[in-house]
Order: sequence, then structure tokens, then C-alpha cells
Amino acid sequence: MRQLLLLLMSVSTHTSSDLSTPTQPAPLLRAQKLFCERDDRVLFTDLSFTLQAGDLMQVQGSNGSGKTTLLRILCGLNSSYEGELFWEGVPIDEDRESFLSSLLYLGHRVGVNKILTARENLRWSCALHGPVSDSDIDDALYNVGLAGYADISCRNMSAGQQQRVSLARLLLSPARLWVLDEPFTTLDVRGVKVLENLLAAHVARGGAVLVTTHHTLEVPCALRRLNLDR
Repeated sequence: MRQLLLLLMSVSTHTSSDLSTPTQPAPLLRAQKLFCERDDRVLFTDLSFTLQAGDLMQVQGSNGSGKTTLLRILCGLNSSYEGELFWEGVPIDEDRESFLSSLLYLGHRVGVNKILTARENLRWSCALHGPVSDSDIDDALYNVGLAGYADISCRNMSAGQQQRVSLARLLLSPARLWVLDEPFTTLDVRGVKVLENLLAAHVARGGAVLVTTHHTLEVPCALRRLNLDR
């Protein structure tokens, strides 16, 4: 009888251990109870969401709903808000350097120096993360449809081509989190498809994307939406 009791206790202990819930990793990005107003008008209040590795999230809302403001808050470019932001479970204010090293932000403006060539623009923009080779730059430009444009001044390019130069930064950056504000605006049909594929490939590798766009995304991956009008 004693041996039977010991056996039952052993089985119970192992069963309890086996059924324990595994610890879930913290989301890459977590926003908690964000509040922001502009010109005495509330843009959003009690706004909370998470972004996991492998997430593609589209921020939606009418004009003036606060989409760009939200992205700028997340990137540390706007401090006029209340609430908390966390990167991998740690308040961003406690380890901002780690967060910024994992972030690539492309605003709604093209963000290239028109006097410089495509290669010079990309070499300069990538300098914060370390040197980049000419072959890597050539490959990035090829993949965004600008093969042969590396040494052409950006002022001699169309608005859509300048946008592609900016998007080539996505292929040269080690950032895990891409924050993109209206990146489709000046792109033609082919450029739209190139960017959609870039977004899908990035999340497939375990990255995360937060993007504002009025474009209807057609991506071969799951798409989450955050609507600021609600």
C-alpha cells in the first residue's frame, strides 16, 4: 500500500508539472492607455494594442484621426501624450537605445537628399548601423526596381523613383520593427507590389510592421488592423 501511495504521488507531481502553462514571450511592442489631444481636440484616448514578432498591422482612420501622430509618438518624435510604451516588456524610456536600434521609421515624406545619388543617400542613411557595401546597395536598388540607378542624382528621378530609393533602406537595415507612414503614395502598380512583398517577407522572418495607408493591402500573410475612428 505504501508503495502504491508513493507511486500515485509521483504521478500527480509529474502531471501537475507537465500541465503548467509555458511562459509566453512579451510582445515586441505594447502600447497601454495612450491619450493624445491636439489643438484642444482629443485624437485618441485609452488606446492599447500589442505588436508581436511576425505581425503586420495597418493603422486606419479618417484624415485627422491621429495616424501620423501615433506613429511619431511610438518613434519618440512626439512627447505630447499620456500612457505607457513597452519594448519587449521593458518601458521604452528605460532602454530607449535598445528600442531605437531595433526601429526603422519612414515618414510620409520621401526622406532623400535630392542633391545626392541613390548610393550616397543609402550609404548615409545606413551609417548609424554600420558601413554598407556597394554590392549590398546595388542589390537593394535592384530589388526595388532601380537597377542601374545607383549613381544617378535623386533630383533627376521621378517622385516614385525617389520613394523607391527610400524603400531600399528596408533591405539594408537590421531593424526588427518597421514603422511606415503612407509609403505607397507615389508608387506605381509595380512599386506597390514590390513593397507589399517586402512587408510580407519581413514579417515572415519574424519582424514586425506598423503601417498607415489608404491603399488596400494585398499581402500573402495575416493582416491586423487598428482603426482610430472607433
